[in-house]
Amino acid sequence: QVQLVESGGGLVQAGGSLRLSCAPSERTSSSYNMGWFRQAPGKEREFVAAINWSGDSTYYADSVKGRFTISRGNAKNTNDLQMNSLKPEDTAVYYCAASTYYSGSNPSNYGYWGQGTQVTVSS
Repeated sequence: QVQLVESGGGLVQAGGSLRLSCAPSERTSSSYNMGWFRQAPGKEREFVAAINWSGDSTYYADSVKGRFTISRGNAKNTNDLQMNSLKPEDTAVYYCAASTYYSGSNPSNYGYWGQGTQVTVSS
């Protein structure tokens, strides 16, 4: 069972930047595809970005393309989400997710999730 821990959320003004990080709570021998999702109050959880286990394939929601960058960290099964040019509509709880076989935008195909980190963008 993989437990994921997110960090790096906070409050930022519109146009600013934040960097989210995700890491497993324990070391694991398996390699996982990883993704980020977000959920704003009253809305469904939505896909943000994903990266495959080797780091050579990335996917982005249209709403964040060109502003957000997902990358693998140096340690196994870690990743970072660099968020630039943040907008008030990016305000949400951001969740890191991991999957053994799947890499993409469907949250149902991710078996492991973190507890989430709050990102608030003020106008």
